[in-house]
Amino acid sequence: MRSHYCGQLNKSLEGQEVTLCGWVNKRRDLGGLIFIDLRDREGIVQAVIDPDEKAIFEPANKLRNEFCIKLTGIVRARPGSQANKDMATGEIELYVKDLEILNASAPVPLDFNQDNSEEQRLKYRYLDLRRPVMNERLQFRSKVTSAVRRYMDSHGFLDIETPILTKATPEGARDYLVPSRTHKGQFFALPQSPQLFKQLLMVAGFDRYYQIVKCFRDEDLRADRQPEFTQIDIETTFMSGKEVMGMTEGMVKSVFKELLDVDLGEFPSMTYLEAMTRFGSDKPDLRNPLELTDVADLLKDVDFKVFSGPANDEKGRVAVIKVPTGASLSRKQIDDYAAYAGKYGAKGLAWIKVNQADNGLEGLQSPILKFLTEDVAKAIVERTGAQDGDILLFGSDTYNVVTDSLGALRIKLGEDFNLVADKWAPLWVVDFPMFEELEGGALTPLHHPFTAPSNMTPEELAANPATALSDAYDMVLNGCELGGGSVRIHKQDMQAQVFKTLGISDEEAEEKFGFLLEALQYGAPPHAGLAFGLDRMLMLMVGAESIRDVMAFPKTSTAACPLTSAPGFANPAALADLGIDVVKKAD
Repeated sequence: MRSHYCGQLNKSLEGQEVTLCGWVNKRRDLGGLIFIDLRDREGIVQAVIDPDEKAIFEPANKLRNEFCIKLTGIVRARPGSQANKDMATGEIELYVKDLEILNASAPVPLDFNQDNSEEQRLKYRYLDLRRPVMNERLQFRSKVTSAVRRYMDSHGFLDIETPILTKATPEGARDYLVPSRTHKGQFFALPQSPQLFKQLLMVAGFDRYYQIVKCFRDEDLRADRQPEFTQIDIETTFMSGKEVMGMTEGMVKSVFKELLDVDLGEFPSMTYLEAMTRFGSDKPDLRNPLELTDVADLLKDVDFKVFSGPANDEKGRVAVIKVPTGASLSRKQIDDYAAYAGKYGAKGLAWIKVNQADNGLEGLQSPILKFLTEDVAKAIVERTGAQDGDILLFGSDTYNVVTDSLGALRIKLGEDFNLVADKWAPLWVVDFPMFEELEGGALTPLHHPFTAPSNMTPEELAANPATALSDAYDMVLNGCELGGGSVRIHKQDMQAQVFKTLGISDEEAEEKFGFLLEALQYGAPPHAGLAFGLDRMLMLMVGAESIRDVMAFPKTSTAACPLTSAPGFANPAALADLGIDVVKKAD
């Protein structure tokens, strides 16, 4: 139907007849001439309809925004004074000789010139996606996946699909369950990741696997979470963790260079312990210069239990954030920050304003100074490097509460004080603990139970599980976890010990993972992998605020689809076929 896309027209086509198809982006009637901004996937071009073209002038008067039309005309250069430098096609216009209205449009329920509610945007997503910014983002998404495939193919990786209907995989979230008609009372689970299958592919000898794959997790949503999301899933044999890191770092750098012309440089590496100590997060944003400074050793003997209690508790922590120029904060602003830290478990936020650092206690301002000696106050100021005009904000509680609350507060302070640099800041975080302790003392895997410990035998793991580090690695960019992976356990005795450490009985392990355990008996090779969140990477690359804005048809924050009204109630006959009855709870 058409000869060109709108965005393809330029001065090289001057004088040629072309046919375009698209939507009316805007219609203007100026002094008898009708101007149409015609839009398609590739851009917008201005079309001119002259009253002399009597056959099409009357139909042109009927055009409204979002009418779908076909135009045939002559490409001509705009006079220099009329050229639009803000349009890619601004040097030319189309003088229309023929117009066909392919389909009229009802008044559009979205205002493309204003912000619409997310509910409206998702209800009419097919219209929202017509907006140039959304169109460009989805085209960019396609370019990213193509670039990833080219990189992986060039490095010897095979694109292999894995099942969607499967058993549950232990990824830390609830599963989406699918009832089986042929096995009544039994359920498939939608995969939270292809973890077990990609390991089996390594046992099968395919050596290098990748897949751009849908994953499903039934968890509370936020800006960088969706119930269904896309992973760049990678697994290799006979590669160490460092080799996997090098190869995948190369992939990300290649994509950024090709599509954004950004050189990410070499990625620094930081241990989990250092990240949590300095930044209060295992995915620190290195663009933010604020850091946490531990001061528990300076406060063990002060007559202030808020400090001395955690300072003398091996599970406690006392740390400080120094905020440059923060002494200008009002008491209300400090209280607001205390309330913010309270969302993460903090019971308060002690503070000291540094007015004149060289004047000892007299140069400081705070209600807690009465509990501090001159020497202690001086040592805190020196350790934090505080200067005149700064404020020190204290966290004092259990290790986790202080780390979580100050880590979150650090991010907010960096934004509020405009401290976050405008740059790309990649990072590898390594040497994660194998396990974390739950209330009551039980252990749970920090990643998943198929992650190999770093340089430990099964006997050593059994003796000291709390100190075990995993051979795991996360890629972080600008405070967002792009991907995570690890060296996998490939020997049955080590896998059995990890299950035992986690309190998983032989019977439970056999029921859940028997097929993997059996596979490990047959010469399973050493293997390692990594999975990237494609949606998160795209969100960062295009500067979107949510991964919903780089997906074609996302869900709301309540995991609903306003467009299709999903989820919905099932047909009773279909439920009966599955052997399922919906029971309503009494009020």
